[in-house]
Amino acid sequence: MQQSITVIGAGLAGSEAAYQLAERGVKVDLFEMRPSKTTPAHKTDQFAELVCSNSLRGAAIENAVGLLKEEMRRLGSLIMSAADHNAVPAGGALAVDRELFSSEITKRLEQHSKITIHREEVREVPQAGITVIASGPLTSDDLAEDILRLTGEQALSFYDAAAPIVTLESIDLDKAFWASRYDKGEADYLNCPMSKEEYETFYKALIGAEMAEVQGFEQGKVFEGCLPVEVMAKRGPQTLTFGPLKPVGLVDPRTGIRSYAVVQLRKENQAGTLFNLVGFQTHLKWGEQKRVFSLIPGLEKAEFARYGVMHRNTFLNAPKVLKADFSLRHKPELFFAGQMTGVEGYVESAASGLLAGLNAWRRLSEMTTIVFPPETALGGLARHLEGSPSQSFQPMNINFGLLPPLAERIRDKREKNTRISERALAALHEFCAREEMGR
Repeated sequence: MQQSITVIGAGLAGSEAAYQLAERGVKVDLFEMRPSKTTPAHKTDQFAELVCSNSLRGAAIENAVGLLKEEMRRLGSLIMSAADHNAVPAGGALAVDRELFSSEITKRLEQHSKITIHREEVREVPQAGITVIASGPLTSDDLAEDILRLTGEQALSFYDAAAPIVTLESIDLDKAFWASRYDKGEADYLNCPMSKEEYETFYKALIGAEMAEVQGFEQGKVFEGCLPVEVMAKRGPQTLTFGPLKPVGLVDPRTGIRSYAVVQLRKENQAGTLFNLVGFQTHLKWGEQKRVFSLIPGLEKAEFARYGVMHRNTFLNAPKVLKADFSLRHKPELFFAGQMTGVEGYVESAASGLLAGLNAWRRLSEMTTIVFPPETALGGLARHLEGSPSQSFQPMNINFGLLPPLAERIRDKREKNTRISERALAALHEFCAREEMGR
């Protein structure tokens, strides 16, 4: 009988999968190619490095990603544990100090008695044994080609973009103000208000700015969830004011005035010395970023700790090649996890790792694999991958539309979402009481 399971990739999904397996007594060989081989987006050799935003999005269970996080906590998620330990203030969202977050995950996996770390590149899919492939959207070329050969399907690709980060000391606090939208939670965001004239000047500079060259990825598609700010702006002059720069719910407490547009900045680390420009994923040249974003009131002298970057993401046509338990249809001992499965977002990627790890353990233990109830966020996310039309499959964030509607009609959205979440957590509890979870 097989004694160990191989996990390829130590991003959010791979780290979670390896931890779930190890906690169930399985010996794990965890492969991570960094630092011997790097990617265009990663900056460190730490596990579960967050390469875009430091936000894991909404914290409350009245929204779908908040529900997904709570379900993961109840299943003993490593990622959620580290996120909660290393949270930074972010109003109604859960954001983390990315360095402390990754450091904790790395240490916990390195120190686990059941996990052996291999700092080397895997170029081919293992021919035998149960394996979890969580190599991420930046899978190395050799392994990606072998996966394509194995699946017999053309992988799709899209661009993903990261927002720039600036230092707090370089922000003009005489112009920016602290607040959260609708005063929800603490005043955790720095807000740079713009008049109509200031916005129009910024907008013209943004849509006319020069973008960096995209080497080798010309056939890719931009996923809506990570749309570069300059691409969004070119859809129309008011697109940003109804999107990331919308002023609704943000009133300058010093003047009592709601501005024409507002740029929000979110804490990037626990010390509060770095701030992320919310919604400003970009592929502008670095010099252009400095020129254009310095037109934002309060950021005239901003010091950029990191400029925005763009990189390629790839994902499988999941409805054709994967089952809802995250195993390959024609090779059931092979599991996939992370963004390569077609889930979108940090939390969703980690959740897929949890599910793939759990099912890999069940397969090793000669039990049937499981899919969580459709009423749960975990179940809705997994079932979407298997049941979506393969002709138009696109990456998907968790949302309440993936869960069955309530039997009764509730007009108030908050109340309705709360009821959906309560139903989900009850279904999760009942399911875990019936099924062997190994913990």
